[in-house]
Order: sequence, then C-alpha cells, then structure tokens
Amino acid sequence: MAGIATDEGWSRYHNGMTNPTLLQLIGAAIFGLAVLHTFLTSKFEHLAHGSTRHAGIWHLLGEVEVVFGFWALVLVLAMASLSGTADAVAYLDSRNFTEPLFVFVILVIAATRPVLYLTKRLVDLAVRVLPLAEPLAYYLIILTLVPLLGSFITEPAAMTLAALMLRDRYYRGAMSSRLQYGTLGVLFVNVSIGGVLTPFAAPPVLIVASKWGWDIGFMLTHFGWKAAIAVGINAVLATLLFARELMRLNPPAAANDANYEANHSDAANDAEQRMPPAVVLIHLLFLAGTVAFSHHPAVFMGLFLFFLGYTQAYRRHQDPLLLREGLLVAFFLAGLIVIGGLQQWWLQPLLGGIGDSALFLLAASLTALTDNAALTYLGSLVEGLSASAKYALVAGAVTGGGLTVIANAPNPAGFALLKNHFHGQAISPLGLLLAALVPTLVAAACFVWL
Repeated sequence: MAGIATDEGWSRYHNGMTNPTLLQLIGAAIFGLAVLHTFLTSKFEHLAHGSTRHAGIWHLLGEVEVVFGFWALVLVLAMASLSGTADAVAYLDSRNFTEPLFVFVILVIAATRPVLYLTKRLVDLAVRVLPLAEPLAYYLIILTLVPLLGSFITEPAAMTLAALMLRDRYYRGAMSSRLQYGTLGVLFVNVSIGGVLTPFAAPPVLIVASKWGWDIGFMLTHFGWKAAIAVGINAVLATLLFARELMRLNPPAAANDANYEANHSDAANDAEQRMPPAVVLIHLLFLAGTVAFSHHPAVFMGLFLFFLGYTQAYRRHQDPLLLREGLLVAFFLAGLIVIGGLQQWWLQPLLGGIGDSALFLLAASLTALTDNAALTYLGSLVEGLSASAKYALVAGAVTGGGLTVIANAPNPAGFALLKNHFHGQAISPLGLLLAALVPTLVAAACFVWL
C-alpha cells in the first residue's frame, strides 16, 4: 500500500479504477457504516439516557453531525496503519475543505440578530400581502420566500434563517410529530432546490458551474423557474395539509425555555426594535464579502475574524453566536469529504454510460447516501457528458437533497437548530425520509416535465 497517497496514486482515483484497492474497499465499507450510523443515532441517544457511566460517549455518537467525522477518523487510522502516517497526512492534504469552512462562517453570520431582523421584516412585508390568517401566512412565506432567497444569500444562510424562524414561531409550540416532520421535509427539499436560480448559491451547482459555463441566465432559464414552481407547490400543499393544526398551535412556550428567555427577553426585544440600520448594513456587507470570496478561505476566514471583533464591540445588538452549531456542521461536512474521497471507484462508473432519465433517478437516489455536491463533482469528472446529461445529473442531485441529513450541505444546519424540539431530542432519519418523499416527487415532476 505504500505510495497510495502520491500524486500518481490520487490521479488514478480521480480517473476511476476498474480494480479497487484494499484501501478503497475499506473506504467503501466505512462509508456504508457511517451511513448506517446516521440511521441509528436515536438508538445511541436512548443508550445515553439509560446509562450514567458512559452517557457522554453515547451522546457523542448520537450526534448526527459527529458521525462522519468519527468514521473519517477511523478511515485515517486505517490508512495510516496500511500505508503509513505520511500517506494518511498526504491524503488529508489532498482534500479541499473550503466548503466546510465556508458553511461554518456563513451559518454563524447569517444566524445573527441583525440579519434575522432584516429577514423577518421581509417576511412580515410578504405576510401582509397574503390574504391568509397570520399563522398560515408566516408558515407559507417561510417555506417559500426564504428558500428562494437562498439563491442570493446562499443555501446554508437560507437554511439557517428558515430554521431559526420556524423554531421560534412554531417548533417551540406543542407541535405534533406529523407537523414537525412534514415541515422539516418540505424545508429540506425547498432549500435544496431553491438555491438553483443562480450559479453560486447551491453547492452542487457551484461546484460545476464554472467548468460547464453555467451563468445566471442559464440557471434561471433551465432550472430557476422550475424550482420556484416546485417550492411554491410544496409550501402550499404543506400549508393546506397542516392548516388546522397551525391555526390551533399555541404560542411558543417560552416560559419553560431558558435559552428562549435569554435571547428574547424584553431588553432583547427592545434592542431589536431599535436595531440601527448601520448595524444591519455592516452585517450584510460581511455576509456579501463571505459569499463573494466563497472560494478563497484565506479571505473569508480573515473577514470572519474581523466579524468576531465587530460583534464583540457591539454586543448589545447581538445574540450569542451559533459557534458550536456551526463547528458541528463543518465537522460533519469535513468528515464526509474525507470519506467521500475514496468512493470514486464505484460512484463514477455509475454516472457514465446511462440514459438521461436513468441518470436523473440515479442521481436523486444516490444523493440520499452522499452529499449532492460530491455527486455532481464526480459527474464533472466524466468526460463527454452531453448537455442533457449534465442537466439530468444536477437536477437529480438537487431534487434528492432533502431525503436525508447528509444529502445536502445545509441540511445539518437545519438539523442542529431544530432537533432538540423533536421527541427525544432526536430526528428519525426514516421519519425525515418519509416526510421528504412527496416534496421530492413534486420537485422531480417539475424538473422532468416542465
């Protein structure tokens, strides 16, 4: 196994290999175990509640955001034992961790009080236009306008903002499991498809747009209008389906939530009402700078350090930053990148040599098992793809982006923000999969038939 991490060795991985090496087989097995682990996190949480001696380790293994990081460690240790420490380190150096860093930074900035304040004002304006009762109008707008805004502020930012608004307005109330999972399924699917109006906001589009020459005009005419229709249909169907419960839903139970009281006290609400426009503008500039330099971690991480200093200087206009949640999401994505780097040998042959319809279905299905950006990246390595095949690959990848927590890069952000409000403080992967099926079928119909 010596020399596996050399430039020649990794180039062979990218070009595909007909005979997988032992390390590639181990990588595929670890990937399968990691996927299985994501479906068993609720079991680990149950063990944590029933054990006092090892509760900490069970809680750790019950965190979905930790799963791929944990198994990435196992993979690196296996690589080091087979090939040596130098090759293991060389493999890590060959991975591109720009996306996890970007998602971390954008999540933290987008979840600040000034940005949320502005988004809420936009939602309020849209709600006033709708001839619906307030609980229904807010629900409909959060599931339509915010995911579509993701095409401009990026999908991770849209997921963060939508999850925060849903959490504070609905999930803190006495929601049924049916409404909780139904809402989560629509949110994940709509965010996944809502970012395709532009070529820079959705990770699976961003990763291929430059190579394939897809500009904003192309995205709007080939993907954007179809995605907007699907987002609207999904949100309307969910609003109609859950209308009665939404109208009966009690106001957020803030009295029993210490964090809610801390972040939504009278003083905090007064400060929000007095939010200076300059503070909002500065936050938007930090957000815009991060998006503009999303491919340059040295730049956006530098901006983030300045941002941390600014928020410290004007703490009265801030809620506690979501640093822990952001780091967990970044850890999740980084682990997926480490493990996903050894899956080309079986993924890439699947994406070549099949018809467009089969490619669409395959991409939508495989997305549930691997990050859709990784899937489109592998597809971009296949030479000779037709224009229709490229469309089918990307459309399928974004369509399936709501089926599991690992299917789309922003999903772990929404997962982290909402999971504590589900029964047992855990989200069932099977429950999410079932809840996302109908919205996924709606998205598929729009991308295939329109």
